[in-house]
Amino acid sequence: MLVGPKYKICKRLGASVFEKCQTQKFQLAEARAPRRSRPKRGGNSDFGAQLLEKQKARFTYGLTESQFSRYVHEAMEKKGKESSSALLVRLESRLDNVIYRAGLVKTRRAARQLVSHGHVVVNGRRMTIPSYCVSVGDVVSVRQESRTSPLFLGRAEQLADIKTPHWMQMEEGGLSLKISALPSLSETELPFNAAVIIQFYSR
Repeated sequence: MLVGPKYKICKRLGASVFEKCQTQKFQLAEARAPRRSRPKRGGNSDFGAQLLEKQKARFTYGLTESQFSRYVHEAMEKKGKESSSALLVRLESRLDNVIYRAGLVKTRRAARQLVSHGHVVVNGRRMTIPSYCVSVGDVVSVRQESRTSPLFLGRAEQLADIKTPHWMQMEEGGLSLKISALPSLSETELPFNAAVIIQFYSR
């Protein structure tokens, strides 16, 4: 998905939705930059605030409008707070996101490439669909033929410095993982508000 200049998008949304914007260099540049008073798109309306949250989430996971809209409407089949939880579970359950969360690569874009190029297997079956939805009990691994790639050299040693989510268990020196529970995130871990996004699509 082509998204344009990532630094500009992060500044416009007021959130580090791309890994490129999560560096210390970017944060320092933002802190030093003079603040300019400029009206935000959508003004201070509820619609503007909801649109902003939607864009934050969409860019965070690198999704097209149609993909993201489909996930939200699937989540909205559940009622109340369950809709927000269902949306987060669906987003976090994407195979490319799982690869990223496991620390096998540094960005979700790289994770999508890893899956698309056939380096990943799910329950022993080669998977090339980044949007594939993993389930509790699934085992996601680096394909045996790909383990000698420079991408995964020193993986076992790197595990100590990688903070993996509580809902996955690392195996085989970090080259395989098992989904042990439904993905979950605290509000402080997210650059967006899922409940506000549900409100946006409920209009």
